[in-house]
Amino acid sequence: MNRLKLVLLTLIIGVSTLSVSAQSTLPVASTGSTVYGNNAKVGKYANIRGFRMYYEEYGVGKPLLIIHGNGGSIKDFKNQIPYFAKNYRVILADSRAQGKSVDPGDSLTYEMMADDFNALLNTLRIDSCYVIGWSDGGINGLLLAMRHPEKVKKLAITGANLWPDTTALEPKLFHWIVSNNDSLATVAQTPDVKAQKKLLNLMVFNPHISTADLKKVSCPTLVIGGDNDVILPRHTLEIAEALPKSYLWILPNSGHSTLIRYKDQFNQEVGEFFKKPYRKVKGLSQLE
Repeated sequence: MNRLKLVLLTLIIGVSTLSVSAQSTLPVASTGSTVYGNNAKVGKYANIRGFRMYYEEYGVGKPLLIIHGNGGSIKDFKNQIPYFAKNYRVILADSRAQGKSVDPGDSLTYEMMADDFNALLNTLRIDSCYVIGWSDGGINGLLLAMRHPEKVKKLAITGANLWPDTTALEPKLFHWIVSNNDSLATVAQTPDVKAQKKLLNLMVFNPHISTADLKKVSCPTLVIGGDNDVILPRHTLEIAEALPKSYLWILPNSGHSTLIRYKDQFNQEVGEFFKKPYRKVKGLSQLE
């Protein structure tokens, strides 16, 4: 689920209550009857840093961690799992306080979630992996690479932002999100409302990553965005320019859901990025 869908769910809360040991070799994912995010055959829980983190694995090969966005879940990657499971051991988890990973705590930060994914990798005895992150998952991917650089071989992010203001997010939408976040204080504070407000607060008040912080990311990174993304293209460019080893890919006529709108091209380009060595274009090569 992307950020806009979360906001719409938040509005619904105002009038009704909203409910809210691993195998290293698993069968390649199928596009048939497999229900990603609710697959009893492969779904497991890991006791991670004070909560039970739900995760699923598909395929065999080098490890690939895929991280969803705010209010989302494993289900968001039904277009990616079958493709990458042909060549990778694909690991997906519902982030803390989202999907099946219930967390009753009051606090939630991107740093907490990045450390959660590091702990999951440790539990699965994975020393390093490739990472794909969408939206908040891209933020988590950046923080994972910053806080645990040995864990990330290569990183592909789409629709990530470094800070929560109108220089990063589309201004009208950002102000609308803030306004609706404030309105949650006027409704009954049920457990479901509190859970949704925790996620919305995460979006409104976080993250706080500086471009200087991105210098800590040592792995090659593919920075992706849509030309009509709610994360402004100039902010996506700013991220790419600050990273020591990056490629920039802006998809035309696309909003926040690049990996859905351009699912086949997204999978192919990210797959090629993972396979090929990083090459910095400089000097006379810039004329090519």
